[in-house]
Amino acid sequence: MMQFNLADIFESLADAFPERPAIIAGPTRLSFGELDARATRLAHAWQARGLGPDDHIGLYLYNGHEYVEAMLAAWKLRARTINLNYRYVAAELAEIVERGDVTAVLYEPELAEHVHALGDRFKLRMARGPAYEAALAEASPARDFAPRSADDRFILFTGGTTGRPQGVVWRHEDLFFAALQGGQPGGEPFRDPAAMAPALAEYGDGMHIHTAAPLIHGSSQLAVWIALMNGGRAIIVPGRSFQPEASLDACEADEAHTFNLVGDAMALPLIDALAAHPGRWSLPTLSVVASAGAVLSPSVRERLEEVLPTAMVLNNFGASETGHQGSAFYERGKAIWEMDTSHTTVLDEALRPVGPGEQGRIARFGHIPLGYYNNPEKTAATFFERDGVRYVIPGDMAEVNRDGTLTFLGRGSVCINTGGEKVFAEEVEEVLKAHPDVYDAVVVGVPDPRWGERVEALCTARPGATPDPAALAAHCRARLAGYKTPRAFWVVDHLNRQPSGKADYRWAKATAIGLGGAT
Repeated sequence: MMQFNLADIFESLADAFPERPAIIAGPTRLSFGELDARATRLAHAWQARGLGPDDHIGLYLYNGHEYVEAMLAAWKLRARTINLNYRYVAAELAEIVERGDVTAVLYEPELAEHVHALGDRFKLRMARGPAYEAALAEASPARDFAPRSADDRFILFTGGTTGRPQGVVWRHEDLFFAALQGGQPGGEPFRDPAAMAPALAEYGDGMHIHTAAPLIHGSSQLAVWIALMNGGRAIIVPGRSFQPEASLDACEADEAHTFNLVGDAMALPLIDALAAHPGRWSLPTLSVVASAGAVLSPSVRERLEEVLPTAMVLNNFGASETGHQGSAFYERGKAIWEMDTSHTTVLDEALRPVGPGEQGRIARFGHIPLGYYNNPEKTAATFFERDGVRYVIPGDMAEVNRDGTLTFLGRGSVCINTGGEKVFAEEVEEVLKAHPDVYDAVVVGVPDPRWGERVEALCTARPGATPDPAALAAHCRARLAGYKTPRAFWVVDHLNRQPSGKADYRWAKATAIGLGGAT
């Protein structure tokens, strides 16, 4: 009996419509059949070199079709991939390799120095390029792997925005329903894996999703597999950095339905590209621009709607630990989320549901991960069981509104405690980025002898503008409680962000302190 195993499901789709386009990555175009055949050969190449079930294969790669092939090849072997941030230097890479028990690595040739600096700890080191293609060419094309299970594991390392990255461990079946939307985004999930291929063959060529974020980021990986598990195509721009013009070219050429990005850090360059080249792209098929992994601020969302008037702009809500939980709309400058009570609730400090008008932590139940890899303490702090039901509470905070919707407040780990009052960084950042002189902003708490922490902001300016701290303070005070208004505004040349687009709060706090934030 077929199970909700991701490799099994993909093989059934490849058999049902082998000629249908699956991956478009620059000049490389792979059908479902071709992608499956290449992943099968790669799995055999790895197997011949000593890899097998439960091996952890690090992907130290830029965006490209090889990333997707490697994920599928690992699943065929019942192995797991570990996403390795290509911006890591040797010491950072070594830490994740050690903590993630990485036994093999597929890497970019130009990153070879960092890989070889780790010595002989790997069973296999394989570089993308000629050696990779030669290994595939000589490997068996036969699908003669051992039986797989819905209980096979998938590991996704978080970005480590505020702390050390953690490996989130999912069962395939739970990931399929929680993060891949059950094979039918926006519709009723498939309940029988054997029914998927016939239904999707009849349906057409599925969703065309362009994911612009790095594939080392969870939301980008999941966007690819949402497209493929829906019988659609994943559109990728090869390389290590976001190229808005190339992304728009790819969306136009390959008829993208959805443009997937991460927050303001990617939306702003996209807006600039569209404004700089009016009329260059018609984008007749593009109906959705979706941000996942970071919230679009209201002002940036409004500008996206202006430059892409026929597309719906969505803030998709979720985390590496929860998968997709819904989408937001804005009301009075606040992000409002429709809460799906079939899998989401809001809990207080005693881990009991809060009532209307109360704040708490957003929790998911049902299809959730098993925990964090090799970290029982962090698992115990984030996952819990009550009355026979398991919950995960990754740290996002919300207020329950009278109508049952949620007002998103931000990540609790980026909560600033100033004089006993809680300030959520994202809330202040959204207000600052609505100022006409501010291009981007990150808000942090710095040590204060009286208040414990005080709120400070790092900002970058729009071209030709010079943000005035007094004007910024007045702008914030008109929209926020006094204790939330930053006490200092530092205008800087750039803001460090993760490859995913998420703010690097550790860097921002150290920078604010260095500029005079601590007393």
